[in-house]
Amino acid sequence: MTERNNENLLNWPLPAKDNWSRPFAEALLNHLDLFPGATLLDIACGQGIPAFHLAEQVGATGQVFAIDVSPHQIARARMIQGKHLPWLRFECVDMKAIPSTLPTFDRITGNLSVMFFRPNRFEVLQGLLKHLKPGGQVALTFPSLGSFDSLWQRIDWEMATRGLSDERKKLEEYITERPSAEEGRAWLSRLGLNKIEVTEQPLEIATGPGVMFLRHPLLRGGFLEDVYECFTDPRLADDVMGTVSEDLPSFLPLIVQRCVLSGWKG
Repeated sequence: MTERNNENLLNWPLPAKDNWSRPFAEALLNHLDLFPGATLLDIACGQGIPAFHLAEQVGATGQVFAIDVSPHQIARARMIQGKHLPWLRFECVDMKAIPSTLPTFDRITGNLSVMFFRPNRFEVLQGLLKHLKPGGQVALTFPSLGSFDSLWQRIDWEMATRGLSDERKKLEEYITERPSAEEGRAWLSRLGLNKIEVTEQPLEIATGPGVMFLRHPLLRGGFLEDVYECFTDPRLADDVMGTVSEDLPSFLPLIVQRCVLSGWKG
């Protein structure tokens, strides 16, 4: 995030070496209508991707209020920020319980955010939109249903071969619980938004077999953790996933669907 790109006259570009947040952030920015002086609420901001970039776009006459439930993430973002971009503020706030005293904003953004809305995703989105001004835009990204399908099929086959019926059931529940692009569109329509746009763009994830797969930061930091939770026996989980990890060619390419939800409040 500290990388600077003076050739493009941007002091806070999207980080070139981030292979996860950046592609989703790029998809978000392609749908987001920004203007100098805009006020933004950025949810699930993490360490500031793309909050820093958004703050630079709206300029000193604007305001970006970036929130995350993790004190560690907020502390890291503040450390990166230092005394720069004083119109950008990072606060530890749960987006599922935003204080009613929080003002309304011209834009609400959330990169890789919808996955954290569960279990009551529609209600969380409904609460967020109370803080969107009339005529304002919401733009959110998330890995939608269909992401890593080849991997789930390989894990399910391994479970079936071993007669792990309970684990298979939990895996199926985990997969089907992920929201689809169509479900996202239905939320926006149900909430009465206008100019609704919902797009999906595939992104291939590169990895090697074995430990490289099992410890891959883009996979272990959420997706594979949920698979491990399907097991009550940690040693069995390690054995199953170890076998799967060594059979990498059987489920390549690994494709995640970058979904963007965008809509405007009437």
